[in-house]
Amino acid sequence: MNRHQLSTEHADLRAAVEEFARSEVAPVIGDYYEREAFPYEIIAKMGRMGLFGLPFPEEHGGMGGDYFALCLALEELARVDSSVAITLEAGVSLGAMPIFRFGTEEQKKTYLPRLCSGEALGAFGLTEPDGGSDAGATKTTARLEDGQWVINGTKSFITNSGTDITALVTVTAVTGKREDGRPEISSILVPTGTPGFSVGQKYSKVGWNASDTNELVFEDCRVPETNLVGERGRGYAQFLRILDEGRIAIAALSVGLAQGCVDESVRYAHERHAFGNPIGGYQAIQFKIAEMEARAHTARLAYYDAASRMLAGEPFKKEAAVAKLVASNAAMDNARDATQVFGGYGFMNDYPVGRFYRDAKILEIGEGTSEVQKMLIARELGLPA
Repeated sequence: MNRHQLSTEHADLRAAVEEFARSEVAPVIGDYYEREAFPYEIIAKMGRMGLFGLPFPEEHGGMGGDYFALCLALEELARVDSSVAITLEAGVSLGAMPIFRFGTEEQKKTYLPRLCSGEALGAFGLTEPDGGSDAGATKTTARLEDGQWVINGTKSFITNSGTDITALVTVTAVTGKREDGRPEISSILVPTGTPGFSVGQKYSKVGWNASDTNELVFEDCRVPETNLVGERGRGYAQFLRILDEGRIAIAALSVGLAQGCVDESVRYAHERHAFGNPIGGYQAIQFKIAEMEARAHTARLAYYDAASRMLAGEPFKKEAAVAKLVASNAAMDNARDATQVFGGYGFMNDYPVGRFYRDAKILEIGEGTSEVQKMLIARELGLPA
């Protein structure tokens, strides 16, 4: 992948997802959003397109593409709706990727084909009520007893965890103490329907209203010892790798929202008249939209760069943090400015920019807050911890 130019395959994929988003998602997603309903029909179509299998090898039921292909799909979906985009991002990056990266061959054989087809969704149980950015403060525990992990604890804000097609959740849990006295954190796969594993009521959210987000509770939940994902005690390190990759995906999603704000504002600036002229003819509106386009363009280059470094096997932690920080800021700023361009109509849920405004803020929080990104960048620059 050239850092600034799409290959023919990537360009064709981007165009196909753009057409899908415009023709299949845009006309109906507003109704799902207002009903706070999960769009099963849309997700099924995305599965048949192969979007959930984009970065995985064909031997596991995937499309044989790469992570950048996933990012392109996320950007195009988010230009129309972020609920659909985050369902794909979480299903791939957080649901299937831990199994692909760290799972046993048996775990891959059992779960990846269904996850890649979109027939099933996976979730990643990391965040807890008292521990968001401080993931090292995990309180959920798992002890070995008669060849089984016995899990107890609560997870919060878990995407894709309570749908009718959710098949599993990979949870982080304290499985002992390290030699330095710090908690030993491991990742354990828990299939849906396991006794002792319950899904709480879905949250009432400001945005992402057509995506699924729930609290999870584990009460003496027992799974086989073989459900350990990766090495015991390496759960925290595994989660950091998954989040580094996921930040590039969230950056791509953020760019999509930012670009969607530009798309809608340009269209409206042609249609809306004030004082006898289209508002797009007034310099105040032109400058505002020009700044929006500059933000989206800059953020896109940032995630392209991070993705290219990742695919080349180069260090990309700093670049992923930069991309996530810049892109989420662009999404939030563009959503605010698009709402201003639309005026009173921008405050109405009938218009996409109303959804964009409600959806943008979480991008500065999820998968690492903006403050966490700044910490990571500072550390990568060699500043004192």
